[in-house]
Amino acid sequence: MKNHHTVKINFKGGIISPGELMDILNIASQWGVKQVRFGLRQQLLIDVEGGLVDKLAANLDALDIIYEIDKDDHPNIVSSYPAEEVFINNTWLGEGVYKDILDELDHNPKLKINISDSNQSFTPLLTGNINWVASPSVPHFWHLFIRFPKTNSVFEWNEMVYTNDVSNLSKEIESIIYRFPDQFIDKEIVNGEKLFSLIKTDQFITKPVSGKMVLPDFNLPYYEGLNRHNNKYWLGVYRRSEMFPVAFLKNLCRLCLDTKVGQLCSTPWKSVIIKGIEETDKQLWGDLLDKHQINMRHPANELNFQVQDNDYAARKLKNYLVQKLNTFDARTFGVCIGIKTQKKSEIFSSILIRRKPLFELFGKEIFHVYDILCAKDFNPNERTGTIFISNISRLHLASELQKAVLWFYKNRNKKILPSQLT
Repeated sequence: MKNHHTVKINFKGGIISPGELMDILNIASQWGVKQVRFGLRQQLLIDVEGGLVDKLAANLDALDIIYEIDKDDHPNIVSSYPAEEVFINNTWLGEGVYKDILDELDHNPKLKINISDSNQSFTPLLTGNINWVASPSVPHFWHLFIRFPKTNSVFEWNEMVYTNDVSNLSKEIESIIYRFPDQFIDKEIVNGEKLFSLIKTDQFITKPVSGKMVLPDFNLPYYEGLNRHNNKYWLGVYRRSEMFPVAFLKNLCRLCLDTKVGQLCSTPWKSVIIKGIEETDKQLWGDLLDKHQINMRHPANELNFQVQDNDYAARKLKNYLVQKLNTFDARTFGVCIGIKTQKKSEIFSSILIRRKPLFELFGKEIFHVYDILCAKDFNPNERTGTIFISNISRLHLASELQKAVLWFYKNRNKKILPSQLT
């Protein structure tokens, strides 16, 4: 937006205190902010008029709230905690373990850190630089995947790490990577073993990995609406525009505080989830949605898109494609569709739409075309690099995307690559 600045506030693991969020929203509304957003890494994004951003920042400073303006030098720590007890069952990784790890990660990391249960596909496992994935069979031990900065190189360490060492080893890895950027940052080939040879790993509790971890199949749950879980309810709120009215979120925070709901969660789908709603309070939450005209039950082919933050062109393209898919009456269940417009960015997707210029003139991109790529086995936690079709125009993009989705359904259980098709 012209003459606007974006203030970013991280909530570690996507866990948000209603009281703290209320304080932030009060400051934002004081300086004319009517709507806020949540980002792919579960952070809060506030767009502020240029002349007011310093005043808003001064108010945040007075409350000791950490923020960044128009930059992301310290990416948020992503976690699968929002899915805990809602989409994840039969796992050793509970609320207490998440919060212990997040509390111990008391530095302000410059690398992206993901903390994920292996028994879920709601949140991405490997979109971070330091990716911790809970062992499905050994309680309190974690598999470790390193995606080196500004590369497509992912290294799986051959040791699992004990829960209590996740924080300290994360700090050590970041320290080594930035100490030797010529070896580990923006390189086509990176030696993961070299990284760990520079770390005194004997100071951490580890176990050998018997073999490469099998990543879970992707199955995106329907993440909005007021839903029953055991003897309580959870509420998921998605906004087509990505914008949440400040007035609505203020009332949501008040209701959390009044009904003793101690937290809400932001998700990598730019939505929010409130867990632990009592049966006796269900009507109050319905009334809140009615009061602010918050729509529920969007079509699945809209909910399964991943779009970069602060990218108006990608969001506009998403809306265009959703309309076209609805016109086709297309089914997209089980597919995560990503849109990528920037180089060296990571988008969680089964099927990726990559925009690129047909040519450049004096540094300006001229006439965009699109590639459609597919992740290995259509699992968005795998690498997205197999090209389905290249260099298509926007006019033909929706129909080719539909073909890619149909190909997914036809071959999802065969696990073959496009090049193997005849």
